[in-house]
Amino acid sequence: MSDAHSELEVRIAYQDDAIEQLSQQLFAQSREIERLAERCRQLEERVQRLAEGEPEAATDETPPHY
Repeated sequence: MSDAHSELEVRIAYQDDAIEQLSQQLFAQSREIERLAERCRQLEERVQRLAEGEPEAATDETPPHY
């Protein structure tokens, strides 16, 4: 019985570790999805403004002759 008990404890420890790793990955992916969704929203707004003929906002780029 002791051998089976030890084997179960080892399996549970590995499963707990796997669950923790999956949880961390899920959290990271959730944050990435939120970031990408915000970027997509920004791009959709930009495309809509361009389609309506609004000029693009000025950027802080230095002109090539400087």
